[in-house]
Amino acid sequence: MSNRLFQGIIHQAKEAIGRTVGVVGETMTVIACSELGRVGEVIDLPADIFTNQECFVHKGYTYKAFGSRPHCEHVLFVEGDDDNATRCAALLAVSLVNIKQYYDEKYDRVNFIKDVILDNILSGDIYPKARELRFNSDVSRAVLLIRVNSKTDISAFDVIQNLFPDKTKDFVININETDIALVKEIRTDTESKDLEKLARSIVDTLGSEFYTQTTVGIGTAVEGIKNLANSFKEAQVALEVCKVFDTEKSIISYDHLGIARLIYQLPNTLCNMFLKEVFKKGSIESLDQETLFTIQKFFENNLNVSETSRKLFVHRNTLVYRLEKIKRLTGLDLREFDDAIVFKVALMVKKYLNANPAKF
Repeated sequence: MSNRLFQGIIHQAKEAIGRTVGVVGETMTVIACSELGRVGEVIDLPADIFTNQECFVHKGYTYKAFGSRPHCEHVLFVEGDDDNATRCAALLAVSLVNIKQYYDEKYDRVNFIKDVILDNILSGDIYPKARELRFNSDVSRAVLLIRVNSKTDISAFDVIQNLFPDKTKDFVININETDIALVKEIRTDTESKDLEKLARSIVDTLGSEFYTQTTVGIGTAVEGIKNLANSFKEAQVALEVCKVFDTEKSIISYDHLGIARLIYQLPNTLCNMFLKEVFKKGSIESLDQETLFTIQKFFENNLNVSETSRKLFVHRNTLVYRLEKIKRLTGLDLREFDDAIVFKVALMVKKYLNANPAKF
């Protein structure tokens, strides 16, 4: 990374000062130079060059060590042995060390945050490392997990990075081939609906401008860097629950999972026991697709027989007949609130089992 970074700066410096400029690494090899042909060249320099604090002249070039003290990692050289060469070397050395420090911190912070959210760092090491990187540990943050559902030539990772350019506050992290985590710094008064609006802007931008379909899971807002792992796991759960229960949604918040969150955490053995208990009289498989569709519409219309029959374009008596048929098959009268709740949960449990047949 340093070599490419230095080469870009050195190339611009040559145009500004009109002299050959380069950087020597610890092996005395030129790692960046305004004359590309010299990259890889080994220079015979004094042994103490990396500990020398001052500019010095050697064979027609002015040299200045820079990097960590007391032993520096790099040496800058500028063509010439006059005062102008000395001033240029000193100024460029200061610029390069500051730029390298900025990029090193940025790179290390991203890896640090990735280790935190993936639980790849010991909890006792988190705050010392955060202080070392001058990372603000006390602000509120939330994790948004963006899952790419359709492949395009556009890099969703690059698009999201451009949407959140403040690299000191927001961190965009590649988790795997399909998942990208956004660790977003937020105000303490930020609400769940605000995070959903943010997620909507991401989904709409990727979908409308780059034809990339995505789903976003939103973890809860947390304070303290240690809790970021919890927010990330919540975002993961939100995506998994969405995949099972809310397949048409593109944004789902952990705060709004409701009963689906409880069902998702149940082992299969308990789910099967619940279904056997509910459908003692007859299996849920005995209901055909037309009947299941009728049940769905009945729930969507708040157990209102007249409204449901109107939406289904059937006579009210026809709907009543179908509900009576369901009662005969299952023993549950969906017109009764308690029976309707049990049946609704049972349908969700069945859907969950079909999506996770081997869990637990």
